[in-house]
Amino acid sequence: MIRSERHADIGSDHGHLLAALLAAGRIEFGFAIENKRQPFENSKATLNGYAAEVRFADGLAGLRPAEVDSLSICGMGGGSIVRILEAFPERVPDRLMLQPNKSINVVRRWARNNRFKLLDERCTQGGRRFEILSFQRTDQAEDPAYQQLQQRGCDSELGYEFGPWFLLRQDAELRRLLREELDYLKKMPALTDESRTRMEAISRLEAAGYFFSR
Repeated sequence: MIRSERHADIGSDHGHLLAALLAAGRIEFGFAIENKRQPFENSKATLNGYAAEVRFADGLAGLRPAEVDSLSICGMGGGSIVRILEAFPERVPDRLMLQPNKSINVVRRWARNNRFKLLDERCTQGGRRFEILSFQRTDQAEDPAYQQLQQRGCDSELGYEFGPWFLLRQDAELRRLLREELDYLKKMPALTDESRTRMEAISRLEAAGYFFSR
């Protein structure tokens, strides 16, 4: 998903993402931004000798406006990702690659409200499923992904929760996981408010005959 001249990785941790991008020639220069001392030192060691700069800073405070063409934020909660982007909106580039560990719906909603079109969403293979979202700033008032979803009778809230492109593609792995999750939740003697909301959302997909084969 990442191909640009100048790319920033916010919360670089060990710097391996930028090292891989530079080694593969997918970016020309990288900026690693880290606000914790040990990960900052780890990134400096990893990126030594690469066309990269490691900065000790909190999120986008470590960048100047228009300094990068794209950025990635990976391995954080959706709420934390959105807070980072909202802290310095004038420093957010046109291309974003975001990988929330939880509250993914918060990220999708933020992007749509701020006119970032969802270009694609993919997931890691094997082990825990991590979803990776690719966005492009747009002048369009509406995101085509959600338009297509609505044309198929599926509302935006379900798109935020499960991913419009995953739903439009009838993603087989997601279908299997949601089927298992729904069966599990139905067997629970009591549900938290969060679990009940989740079960209701999956049930809406099932009732619409949209995601599950009958």
